Amino acid sequence: MGGVPYGAKRHENRLLKLRALPEEPLRSASVAELSVAQNMALRDFDQPPLRRGGWLRFGAWKERARAWITEYGIKTRGENAPIGSLSGGNVQRAVLARELAGDVNVLIAANPVFGLDFAAVAEIHARLLQVRERGGAVLLISEDLDELIELADRIAVMSEGRLVFETPAADVDRHTIGAHMGGGADHGHAQPLPEAA
Repeated sequence: MGGVPYGAKRHENRLLKLRALPEEPLRSASVAELSVAQNMALRDFDQPPLRRGGWLRFGAWKERARAWITEYGIKTRGENAPIGSLSGGNVQRAVLARELAGDVNVLIAANPVFGLDFAAVAEIHARLLQVRERGGAVLLISEDLDELIELADRIAVMSEGRLVFETPAADVDRHTIGAHMGGGADHGHAQPLPEAA
């Protein structure tokens, strides 16, 4: 990434400022039994100001969590509540608060609003756009064509493990891209993609 070999290690994510918002964040990006504050600290619990002189500063974890709960409008009994007790939208907000803290060069978001209510969808979409507006790249993985057209600059379609079609979102033809998304298009005649080096 950026000319640097990438092995998906925690220290590399921190160095490259790469963040992720996976589908089903309660299962894939948090520990249900841990508190909201503990989950919010998973990415940087061993970095200042959450750690100092070899000691974890639990008070700092809780203080930051309270600030993020307010900023992101997370509905919870408090920072000490198990994150598993939150609704899906509020778990997503909590994970988003953690992943968007500080500078973000790349955000990978996989079906980030699946199963969420309208208000949560609008808020999370707005947060994704803020990353782009601040100069970060957002890789949005979605099966929702309307979501892709609304948010993306470019849309690429994968089928059977390979890229088969790419187009600027502003030029998208729903019939053509829908055929590719459904695997029914003749991929031999798809818009050519550059070969990987």
